[in-house]
Amino acid sequence: MYAYIKGVITERNDQQIVIENNGIGYLINCPLGISAEIGGIGDQATVYLYQSVKEDDISLYGFSSRDQKEMFLKLITVSGIGPKVAHSICAALSAEQIAAAVMSNNVALLTGVKGLGKKTAERIILELKDKLKAQLGGSASVSATPVAMAVSAGGDTGVMQDAVGALVVLGYKDQEAAEAVAAGYEEGIGLEDLIRKALKLASGKKFS
Repeated sequence: MYAYIKGVITERNDQQIVIENNGIGYLINCPLGISAEIGGIGDQATVYLYQSVKEDDISLYGFSSRDQKEMFLKLITVSGIGPKVAHSICAALSAEQIAAAVMSNNVALLTGVKGLGKKTAERIILELKDKLKAQLGGSASVSATPVAMAVSAGGDTGVMQDAVGALVVLGYKDQEAAEAVAAGYEEGIGLEDLIRKALKLASGKKFS
């Protein structure tokens, strides 16, 4: 499986881009909501990739960041969510918006994505929260973990716990998620902004 590709963007339309690397052009599914973050024609770019292999099709899906790809990988584990639907969600919403929606049960935000119905949005929230519980050892909630409790002691308990859970949903270990949330927290910060700050702090450590 491909992890990422670095090259020059040579073609672009509403749904796809072509990245040229060593004389080979790679056709990558990449809606404007994602490709706009990557660059324009002629730009040197790094595109994170997921390769979908079916009997009658092999396709590449592109992402602007590792966190965006990580969220996509979480979404395709949800029953009934395939690569195309997951990709469209990632093109419409940032990784932190999706994670925040899951942690705060924000069905309305997810149903704002074109073609995503209420039942599907509810299923995404339910199943990703179930995976979060599994990652935390079966705890009923993020607040039950010692790490999260320690983090929340110095700030808004609900916001900090939900932010820790959001980073865990995105693939971070609870310890590093808690440390990043603690470092990024400031009084009055909202959930989505805290997730965004914590992701920036945690991503360097995770992939260094």
